[in-house]
Amino acid sequence: MSVILGIIEGVTEFLPVSSTAHLRVAQALLHVDLADGYWKMYTVVIQLGAILSLPLYFRSRIAQFVSTYPRGERGDRGLLTHPLGLTLVAFAVTAVPSFLLTKVIGEHLESLQVMGWSLLVGGIVMWVVDALNAGAEAGAPSAAGRVHTRSMEEMSLAQAGWIGACQVLAAVFPGTSRSMATIAGGQVAGMSRAAALEFSFFLSMPTMAVATGYDLLKSLFGSEDNPIGVSQLDAHGWVVLAIGLVVSFIVAYASVAWFMAWVRRRGFVPFAIYRIALGVAVLLWAASRAR
Repeated sequence: MSVILGIIEGVTEFLPVSSTAHLRVAQALLHVDLADGYWKMYTVVIQLGAILSLPLYFRSRIAQFVSTYPRGERGDRGLLTHPLGLTLVAFAVTAVPSFLLTKVIGEHLESLQVMGWSLLVGGIVMWVVDALNAGAEAGAPSAAGRVHTRSMEEMSLAQAGWIGACQVLAAVFPGTSRSMATIAGGQVAGMSRAAALEFSFFLSMPTMAVATGYDLLKSLFGSEDNPIGVSQLDAHGWVVLAIGLVVSFIVAYASVAWFMAWVRRRGFVPFAIYRIALGVAVLLWAASRAR
């Protein structure tokens, strides 16, 4: 079971289809107690495995940004307008409201109805936005103005702030997907598919590292809502956690590499269709469980 959940996490964490919704549905189908402290910790740990794949995959890009900070390669950037600064700006815009809405976020995490509607509506939004930008991506003169930012080096402070605000929706409504919110928000703001996708991955690093690290510390040392604590884990529990972490890391790395190549050629519409179909299925399932 740990291998299955690790694969699901690794495949879905950075695709715009919501890993949270997939894990919740999978755990329900596998009859895992979602309220159990151990499985709450497990979900956090395998997310950490997926996060760790990003610095490895983008190591050359990260080194490039670090070496040119803060002026940028062309010398026209500053502390906040350099790609690393823009990432931190978007992170701050996301983090503050998300922290203040922690209680609301916790209440929505177990709701199949919220996840279903988030998947469905998010899929429709993603399809419409990508379709509107398709002409500009293909170089059509009539749509050339829709896409004017084709790399992170060309992003503006306003674009970063807007994308950070869009990510708050993903935090409040599980099923929205951080990746979907960042990509669609970036495209609305005039970014190309490739630029929006790359920024989505970079923004995921600090956002998920902080959120996951905070949840992991609460799980390991115990808290009012998750009192398991590290002292109550036996050898079997540690092995299951380790398997999930390693599997999610390997699968996430492969998923990121595949997704980057796919999007440059074909766009996001297939993922939007999948979201819509899954959202309808989850809503029907939730309705059947409520009878």
